[in-house]
Amino acid sequence: MFDPFNDFEQVGYLRNHHGIKDPEMVRQLEHTMFRAGLDEALDYLAGRADLCYEDFLKVHRILFEEFYPWAGQDRTITAPNCAVSKAGTMFCHPHYARLAIEQGLRLGQNAESMRQRPGEVMGFFAYGHPFLDGNGRTMLIVHNELCHRAGFSIDWHRTNKIDYLRALSAEIESPSKGLLDNYLFQFVAGARDRNLWGESINGIRGLDGQGIENSVDGEYTDIAVAQKYQSFEMNRGL
Repeated sequence: MFDPFNDFEQVGYLRNHHGIKDPEMVRQLEHTMFRAGLDEALDYLAGRADLCYEDFLKVHRILFEEFYPWAGQDRTITAPNCAVSKAGTMFCHPHYARLAIEQGLRLGQNAESMRQRPGEVMGFFAYGHPFLDGNGRTMLIVHNELCHRAGFSIDWHRTNKIDYLRALSAEIESPSKGLLDNYLFQFVAGARDRNLWGESINGIRGLDGQGIENSVDGEYTDIAVAQKYQSFEMNRGL
């Protein structure tokens, strides 16, 4: 069980408002809250001229504040010294999450680079992994907005979750080599009417949060953990 706060037995999974511990119930309620806040999140992004890191945080808060008291707070606040990974894929140090997200936003808000490098943009978002939970859904919505502004969309319904996650992990480990771009290019479509977004996003398979959980690899003060992550960063080559 992912328990960076070390208080699961006392207050439930990630200190959720309801104190729930059962994984299935957590995912069901989390997804229910996500669906309830989706239209508000989409409207919020549509009203922003330029997107910044604080907007990324705001979207997460809109989507998950009814379930998590820390919604909208990044890992510099919730787990500042905790090394987090998922299925062997490492994410950046909490203090670099902002930089990773901002790099993705810089690329994504240039229409030409967004059309040419949609996977690289998503890779930076995923590598930043600013939240303890809800990263995938938050970055999908922001990415969807950036695609729209660049004049296209990704037909997520035609993607395969396993293949996508494999390409995403490869992008995180070896960024800016077109690994996720090449996968997503298969599913590029024309821009869609904003009025159809909510229904379209809610219908994406695998968006219910079911799957592999994050894991805590230890604290960065642990020499072995620090060295492991330093090696990972060096291998990324950025």
